[in-house]
Amino acid sequence: MSTERKIRVVVVDDSALIRELLGKIINEQHDMEVVAFAPDPVAARERIRETNPDVITLDVEMPKMDGLEFLRRLMSLRPTPVLMISSLTASGSETALRALELGAVDCIAKPQLDISRGMLDYAEKICEKIRMAAGAHVRLPPRFIQRDSQPAAPRTQTAILRRDAIIVVGASTGGTEALREFLSALPADTPPVLVVQHMPENFTLSFARRLDQSCAMSVCEATDGQPILPGHVYIAPGHSHLSLRKVPSGFVTELGQGEPVNRHRPSVDVLFDSAANLLGKRAVGVILTGMGRDGAAGMLRMREAGAFNIGQDQASCVVYGMPRAAFEVGAVHEVAPLDKVAERVLAYLAGKTMREA
Repeated sequence: MSTERKIRVVVVDDSALIRELLGKIINEQHDMEVVAFAPDPVAARERIRETNPDVITLDVEMPKMDGLEFLRRLMSLRPTPVLMISSLTASGSETALRALELGAVDCIAKPQLDISRGMLDYAEKICEKIRMAAGAHVRLPPRFIQRDSQPAAPRTQTAILRRDAIIVVGASTGGTEALREFLSALPADTPPVLVVQHMPENFTLSFARRLDQSCAMSVCEATDGQPILPGHVYIAPGHSHLSLRKVPSGFVTELGQGEPVNRHRPSVDVLFDSAANLLGKRAVGVILTGMGRDGAAGMLRMREAGAFNIGQDQASCVVYGMPRAAFEVGAVHEVAPLDKVAERVLAYLAGKTMREA
């Protein structure tokens, strides 16, 4: 009999059915257990205080207290990995994105039809994300600690940046906030940026719109055949791989419905492979926080083709999975904390940095 300590989970959901189903899924695992249930945030505060859980599953829309305010208070007073259990409606995606900004580790979609069967079908994914969340480094982003604080303005770029470069970025768990911090630090004249963030398709359009409001660059959800232009950021839609295509006038975006790569569509490796194949030394690769290995192989091919690559460091990652994998295969030239990644990219583009061995 194993003596390994189980992951302690508190389930917070106003649906008795969802609480029952999550309890069944979690308690059937050998390495985790539900230590308390709560129908709303008010009850959840007491259950969390009593049980000291490793992970909390939280419904997005909750009675008695706004779920986002509950999450903000939790992250301010007792940072704990939170896994959102959300319905993928248009309004739900906005709320869930706000929850991710506030420090929730990840979000899982509730099935729209036949909830009982759908939740049981999701059992493997739910448990995988709980295991991941249990090891995540969570905190309330500093910009939310003072509620009236304004996001930092992007730095004014005085150096001349390479005009022929294209930046490609991959992120997953924890990436919504990491991307906001990275992209909002780039000036309006930065070379084009293409981004793959592992995210449900219902979320990516809202995510791009939110980023556009906080960035000097223009941010959009990518569509097929868009010209890739300086000052623009293209977010892969949650249903398609994103890559580059060469045309006589330069490069355009290309969306594909191919099979998932590394279990993901969009996949970071697909984007990075296209950069390796088409850009060579013109590419700059960035890999941010995330679970798994997506992007490591593609980033290594980018390095072999002459690209310059930066990985987020362990201390600033929510989950040090993807950057670790890229580092371990030798794909990364530099490692930097999140708040320095944009600075290092701009320094390289301005010719002020040396490539590490």
